[in-house]
Amino acid sequence: MRISAQVSNSFRKNNITLRTEDDQKSLVIPPKADGYGLSVNGGELLFLSLATCFCNDLYREAKRSKLEISNVHVEVFGDFGTEGEPAQNITYKVSLHAPNLSQEEIAALIKKVDEVAEIHKTLRNGIEINLR
Repeated sequence: MRISAQVSNSFRKNNITLRTEDDQKSLVIPPKADGYGLSVNGGELLFLSLATCFCNDLYREAKRSKLEISNVHVEVFGDFGTEGEPAQNITYKVSLHAPNLSQEEIAALIKKVDEVAEIHKTLRNGIEINLR
């Protein structure tokens, strides 16, 4: 599966395109107050990526196991130091509502997703990023 993200920015204008294979969508993020760049930072989007992946994978794995979840809340937080330093202490919390599941079943589902969530695995394993 080929995935891409594209940002084009000019004064007070952002064009953001996300694509997975042939499925393309746009994302709206306003520019910074001075008109250039995006009003969110990469750390926020990185953490959003982790939260999104875990949320989607919870629903995917629950469906595969024929478990019903009615809602999910994922919060990701961590620390960035000075410019150029990588994030540290990335942690996340998950809560979900599944009226027909026991606490043990919920804990097992969360643990399973923690092991298979692709974005989490990518960061945990490290990956080479190349500039062309």
